[in-house]
Amino acid sequence: MHSILIKDAELYPKSLSPTTDIRMLLGPGLLTTDGAQNRKQRKLLNPVFSVAHLRNMTGIFYNIARKLCGALEARVGTDGREIDVNGWMARATLEMLGQAGLGYSFDSFDDDATDEYGEALKMFFPQLSKVIPLTMFIAVLSYVFSEWFLRKVLWAIPHRDVRRMMEMSDLMARRSLEIINEKKAALQKGDDALVHLVGEGKDIMSLLLKANMSASEAERHTDEELVAQMSWVPFCLVLEAAVDMPSPRTLILGGMDTTSNALSRILQILAEKHDVQEKLRKELVDASDGEDIPHDNLVKLPYLDAVCRETLRLYAPVSFGLRQAAADTTLPLMSPIRGLDGTLMSEIPIRRGTFVLLNNVGSNTNREIWGEDADEWKPERWLGALPPALDEARIPGVYSHLMTFSGGGRSCIGFKFSQLEMKVILLLLLTRFKFERTEKPIAWNSAAVLYPTTGEEGTNPEMFLKVIPQSLQ
Repeated sequence: MHSILIKDAELYPKSLSPTTDIRMLLGPGLLTTDGAQNRKQRKLLNPVFSVAHLRNMTGIFYNIARKLCGALEARVGTDGREIDVNGWMARATLEMLGQAGLGYSFDSFDDDATDEYGEALKMFFPQLSKVIPLTMFIAVLSYVFSEWFLRKVLWAIPHRDVRRMMEMSDLMARRSLEIINEKKAALQKGDDALVHLVGEGKDIMSLLLKANMSASEAERHTDEELVAQMSWVPFCLVLEAAVDMPSPRTLILGGMDTTSNALSRILQILAEKHDVQEKLRKELVDASDGEDIPHDNLVKLPYLDAVCRETLRLYAPVSFGLRQAAADTTLPLMSPIRGLDGTLMSEIPIRRGTFVLLNNVGSNTNREIWGEDADEWKPERWLGALPPALDEARIPGVYSHLMTFSGGGRSCIGFKFSQLEMKVILLLLLTRFKFERTEKPIAWNSAAVLYPTTGEEGTNPEMFLKVIPQSLQ
């Protein structure tokens, strides 16, 4: 992994084909670009994901989390009620990304209706998984046909799932462009106009647009790139996370989908392990004393951090990464293996065009590295010394020896953004509610990211837990 993501990263791009299904549907954002184009996008984005900017966003996160709690209190009553927790986590994280990321509000939390853009974002990967047999040929056909022509071909296919996929793609592009144009108009009027918008001009897209307007001609990015990035930037919770500029679609899609599902996984675990839920609740109540915990104190709460890290270790929302060798090369191995002929091998030959699968979950749960309890959920492992084998393994992960956020130049650029979202939401939820399992079964399915459904046969992202007001305890 170190060789693929860091040492020889240029030899292992995401894909050698001119385009892919995801790039065609969502545009050239961080997830779908390589080389100089990807580096240019990251150069513009890195400053706005700094700790200093995250401190400024903390108040936005708290305000939205309070609205979430108010909406839940209105629905669970005094006795508690079964709630689709995943749906509410998706609404909350979308609104956080909307306000802090785009300076745009998607959701008032006043009713059960959801924004059509948010619904498209939530259903994008589950819908994409239904049409993989058709879209998998796009990479091959892109050597002959343009993206414009391939989109026309997909629109012409008389298949309900393909049509729905294309409708989602067009909806996200249209709404993204509307948001960008509104921001541009405000920027041209000056800072006084920005302060009257959601985010007051401190949101990520406003900062990116300002930087783009002042960039040199060579560094400036197109509207196509801006639109693409709107769905891709904090896909960065975990996906390595218009033609060179970070797009609003990049910013929203990944951040909402992966963060909401990670939060759902934590709440499921807490509903099943009441002792852990109570221990975490005590830490949060003691630290907050009824007030908002400042950014620097919140991110350092030991047990909250341990619960988040351990969940992201064992249940990485994105299980695998994929690369394609750009040239004939050799791949060094961490430990020697024996070939079919019995020869001891310390490296294996890789031919140009070979796809290489990066097993993120396998790395995060490798017993030779993490110990015999690697498959067990134990937040306490983060409260003491970690296994010495971790340092020797040279795991290239950008975060705590984990591959959850990938590593190297394609690592998740917004993982601290996502972690802050998670911690603020958990703080307010656990100091106000208790969570319990219901009789409805919970299954986890994979469609680029892991998402919960009701039972193995379910297809819609949802997860029901009983939510009980803390005043009853």
